Amino acid sequence: MSSDRRVGAAIVLGVGVVLVALFALYLRAASKTNHVALSAAPKPVSVEAVRKGTFRPTRSYVGTLQPWGLAKVGPQYVSAYVGTVLVRPGAIVKRGEVLATLDCRNSSAASREIAARAKALEERRDAMAHEADRMKQMTEGGFASVNEVEQLSANTSAKTAEIESMKAALVSKSLEVDDCILRAPFTGEVADRFADPGAYVRPGNAVITVIDRNTVRVSADAPESDFAVVAPNTEVTIEGSATGAKLPARISRRAPAADESTRTIHFEIDIPNANHALPVGTTATISIEVGEPQNAALVPLRAATIHGDKATIFTVDNGVAKRSVVAVLGEATGILYLDAKLTAGTPIVIEGRALLDDGDKVSSKELTR
Repeated sequence: MSSDRRVGAAIVLGVGVVLVALFALYLRAASKTNHVALSAAPKPVSVEAVRKGTFRPTRSYVGTLQPWGLAKVGPQYVSAYVGTVLVRPGAIVKRGEVLATLDCRNSSAASREIAARAKALEERRDAMAHEADRMKQMTEGGFASVNEVEQLSANTSAKTAEIESMKAALVSKSLEVDDCILRAPFTGEVADRFADPGAYVRPGNAVITVIDRNTVRVSADAPESDFAVVAPNTEVTIEGSATGAKLPARISRRAPAADESTRTIHFEIDIPNANHALPVGTTATISIEVGEPQNAALVPLRAATIHGDKATIFTVDNGVAKRSVVAVLGEATGILYLDAKLTAGTPIVIEGRALLDDGDKVSSKELTR
């Protein structure tokens, strides 16, 4: 019996130990359970203080940098094979410099033929004129008829007219011969080369493009409502997409009428470019400040949701998020300009605002710049 009692006591003791262990595990788990509702817990957000600044409305237009002069050099009268091309893109050329030549042996031969025929006709005309003078003297002596003299005079006049016609044809052929030597129309740079020796070109086909970019024209179009904004002498800022440089300038000229199809106003700005720092054919952004500067509250663009001219933001006041709708004045380089009624220094939610509702408790952390 004594051994049975010892076994029963051991079982009871073991069960007691297990129960105590289970109770301890329960207490440990209960101590780590969150008894506060998630909706009532402060939501973590990142904030940044509203800054004070000024805003001035601007107009922006996209324009193109164009050369002051551009010529596509090619034949105008003849069709021929290209003989030589002496320049490549980037070459600096002077006015009258030979850029390319064409194989115009046919035109040259035809020109020489016409010149020879004209000379022969002149000799025949002179001989007929002398004969007519002699016939007039013979007519006075009764040795020749007046009709013969008139026939010789008429033939002389016909030969003279034929010579003048051949001289005109010779001028035309001379133009064709001159057209076979392509020269630079002005001092500038070679922008494009369209043909190599052996290529066949026709009138109107360009072989070389020459540009003058000592002065660059920025050409742009504005809506008709901005006619007064793009008035001549208006100060502008030009930012070239190719170089990133910002240049101050003034509007040089403005079209007096809008384009009939687009209803836009064309305007141009001349920029000195003696050092050839600005490439042509590239894009430029033209900014014009309009109106008067006004006080504004500056916040990061990502801190607001914009609908039209209104921005929805969340500010933090005593650990509570408050939704506000503020008028938008403008935006530039990632900064949003809001109505100045938003006080400078007010914490505004930057990160975490997507999960916020008006009146939520928040745990804020200030972002460092």
